[in-house]
Amino acid sequence: MKQLNRDEIFVQVQDALVELFEVNKEDVLLETKLYEELDLDSLDAVDLVVHLQKLTGKKIKPEEFKLVRSVQDVVDAVANLLTDKE
Repeated sequence: MKQLNRDEIFVQVQDALVELFEVNKEDVLLETKLYEELDLDSLDAVDLVVHLQKLTGKKIKPEEFKLVRSVQDVVDAVANLLTDKE
């Protein structure tokens, strides 16, 4: 996968949230809270992680997603993952 910038990552995360959880695209902003505003639960978070792993081709460690609370956090986690050299 080519290196994505944060805007491209946001679009991917936004599309994933819309596709997986049937939320409205306009409700998914960087500051949007996953649990409070999009009404996701921990199982939804696992589904999102699995989807992002397929997208990035990289393994996401569960502890990296424990602190994720907003769409911005997801974008940051994916950006960090993509810049990690394994």
